[in-house]
Amino acid sequence: MRAWWQDLTDLVLPAECGGCGRPRTVLCPECRAALSGAAPRRVRPDPAPPGLPVVHAAASYEDEVRAALLAHKERGALTLATPLGTALAGAVRAASGLPLHPDPHGLPAASDGPLSVGSGWLGSPGGLGPVLLVPVPSSRRAVRARGHDPARRIALAAAGELRRTGAPVRVLAVLRQRRAVADQAGLDSRQRLRNLAGALEVATGGDRLLAGAGRVVLVDDLMTTGASLAEAARAVRVAVEGADAYGREAGEATGERMRRRVGKRMTEATREVEERDPAARGMTDTSRAGAMICAAVVAATPDGFEINRN
Repeated sequence: MRAWWQDLTDLVLPAECGGCGRPRTVLCPECRAALSGAAPRRVRPDPAPPGLPVVHAAASYEDEVRAALLAHKERGALTLATPLGTALAGAVRAASGLPLHPDPHGLPAASDGPLSVGSGWLGSPGGLGPVLLVPVPSSRRAVRARGHDPARRIALAAAGELRRTGAPVRVLAVLRQRRAVADQAGLDSRQRLRNLAGALEVATGGDRLLAGAGRVVLVDDLMTTGASLAEAARAVRVAVEGADAYGREAGEATGERMRRRVGKRMTEATREVEERDPAARGMTDTSRAGAMICAAVVAATPDGFEINRN
């Protein structure tokens, strides 16, 4: 109800820029440039948590970008989901291997219908299957307090932006919290790892959907220590490996046939990441599930961009 009311007031009342406060604009040109003006880059926190996939960010978490993310997440400025989603879409392209300057007529557009087992369409990099955006979920308590799930809302906006250019992208919100976690604010990287260890799981049936993907892109609005993305990657790995061994895909027997198909996807995904980003060589998770997973965020802390200066 709160989200519905916020959407209505955003349409009726004059808006102000979520980055600098300039009146009568959702995000002014200068703040849009700060958010999406630069090419997305690879980021990695130091220290990096075990199991963290390769992550790309659209912008540095400071100044106008920080203000816009906080306005969307904490103050319910829901119209900011569109420009934030556009920025995330750029990071998804960089992370997943989708063309950075796509031909709008070069790939088939995805439908908005429900995604079910066996309904994935070909057309992602290498013709392997859809690119699935998997948002890192907020806690139920946070969703109730805010009236919305920021990462999921931005992921939906990013998917819409990518589909408008024909990219085979869907949002698959299959991650959920299997236990309560403490508030992350004020925790250092080691404490965040302990707080989140084993906290996420893939919902029932999500394993088969994930196993049919060409690439799984974990998405969030912000990366600080990387603990949330590392835990999300662990949960997806467990689900995909489980589906590989025991699941069924579109009515056909799985076993060795499905293992070979998923294994081929993982190998090609790993090669693609390393060819696109030589710095990732030797750092990519070479397990079948791990090679399929990457991550994209709207923003990362400034020191995370240090990897691009080496």
